[in-house]
Amino acid sequence: MRTISQVAELTGISIRTLQYYDEIGLLKPSELTQSGYRLYNDDALQKLQQILFFKELGFKLNEIKEILQKPDFDRITAFKKQKELLLLKRNRTERLIQLLNRLEKGEQCMSFKEFDLSDYINALEDFKSNQTEEVVKHWGSIENFDMFIQKIKNDEENVAKLAIQQFGSIEKYTEAMKHNLEHFSEIIDNQYSQIPEEMRTEDKFLKLASHKGEDVTSDIIQNLVKEIISYARGNAPSELVGDDDNYCRMIIETYSNDYLKRIFDTKHGSGSSDYIVEAFRYYLNRAVSCL
Repeated sequence: MRTISQVAELTGISIRTLQYYDEIGLLKPSELTQSGYRLYNDDALQKLQQILFFKELGFKLNEIKEILQKPDFDRITAFKKQKELLLLKRNRTERLIQLLNRLEKGEQCMSFKEFDLSDYINALEDFKSNQTEEVVKHWGSIENFDMFIQKIKNDEENVAKLAIQQFGSIEKYTEAMKHNLEHFSEIIDNQYSQIPEEMRTEDKFLKLASHKGEDVTSDIIQNLVKEIISYARGNAPSELVGDDDNYCRMIIETYSNDYLKRIFDTKHGSGSSDYIVEAFRYYLNRAVSCL
C-alpha cells in the first residue's frame, strides 16, 4: 500500500488532483486508514496509469470514467488501442516537425498531407460501433458508413485543407465533429423539424422514386420532375441551380454517384436512384431536342 503522498511522488501528480479524482469517483483509494488517510494498492496504480494514458490521448475525465466503468472494459485491449493511437499521434507530430523544418528554411510548402484526420476517423469508428441504429437510419447500412469513412481516408489531404480553412486547425475541426457525433440524433431531428414539410427536398425525390417501374415519359412523372425543378429554382441559391438544364445535369450526376446511390437505394429500394436519373435524363433530352 502507498499513501497519497507516495503516489503523488511516484507519478508526479499533485495530491489535490488525486483527491479530486476520488471526489468525482474516477479513482477511489483502495483503503482508508482509521485516521481517514487514503491508501492505494497496485490495482489502483494500474487504473491511474490507464487514466493518464487516456488523458494523454485527449479524453475528458467524464469520458475516461465512463470507459473504465464499462463491464466489458479490458485492460490489455485498452493498452493495445492506446498504443495504436499514440503511434498515430507520434507519426503526426513527426510529420508536422518535418513540415516546420522546411518552412523554417524558407521553402514555399502548401502541402496539407501532414495534417492527418486520425482522431476524427477514430471518432467515426466509435460512432459506428456505439450508435449502430443511427448509422443504419441515416446511411442505410454499416457498409455505406464504411464507404463514407473510406472516402474521407482517400481524400484526407483535401478534407484536412478545408478543415483548417474553416476551423483554423485540425484539432478544432475534430472537436466540432466529435460534438456533432455525440449529439447526432438531436441535431438531425432539430434541423429536420425546422424545415417546412412542403420544402423537404428529399420527400419530393422519394415521391418520384415511389413511382419506380412506371414509364418515365408519362405526364405524371414528368410533372413530378417539373415540380422538383420549380421548387429548386424558388428555394435554392441561383448559382447552385442555374438554369433547368444545369440543374438536371447536377441531379443526374448526384444520383449516379456510386456512394450516394448506394445510400439512397439501401434506404428506399434498389433501382430508386436509377429511376430518378432516368426521369431527369428524359426531361433534359426532351428540353434539348426542343431547342
